[in-house]
Amino acid sequence: MKKGTVAALSALAGAIAGITGTGKICIKNTNKVQDMSDKYLELFLLMNQWVKVKQEGKSIAEYLIQNNYRTVAIYGMSYAGETLFDELKSSDIQVAYAIDQNADNICSEVKIVSSGDELPLVDAIIITPVYYFNSIREKLEAKTNADILSLEDILYEL
Repeated sequence: MKKGTVAALSALAGAIAGITGTGKICIKNTNKVQDMSDKYLELFLLMNQWVKVKQEGKSIAEYLIQNNYRTVAIYGMSYAGETLFDELKSSDIQVAYAIDQNADNICSEVKIVSSGDELPLVDAIIITPVYYFNSIREKLEAKTNADILSLEDILYEL
């Protein structure tokens, strides 16, 4: 009788441990999926606002010039970063370089440095991965005296 009870309790404990472990993995995966969903929703809303700004005949270059920014760096060379570079390269704003964690794997017309490299002097750094703006800004503030701008803020101020 004792062997049966011990075996049943052991099986029950194993099942509970398995369910708990699986639940933690599912929660972790769900949180990761939710985080990615939030990130891409924010990117969609950013790009939607950018289209509205363009439809109104406004440009990011005008905003930068009005605020006395002539040389900038772009942080993040994914979708929004490449689009920003394409918009600014035919303007009076000089894009001195771009910053990306994946610098070694990106080919671009603009010089790309890693976030760990020394950052050449510019008037402003425009952060394009707006979902991570606060954490990126904190890291950059420790490395440069340049103004740090959010692409999202620029687009909503135009």
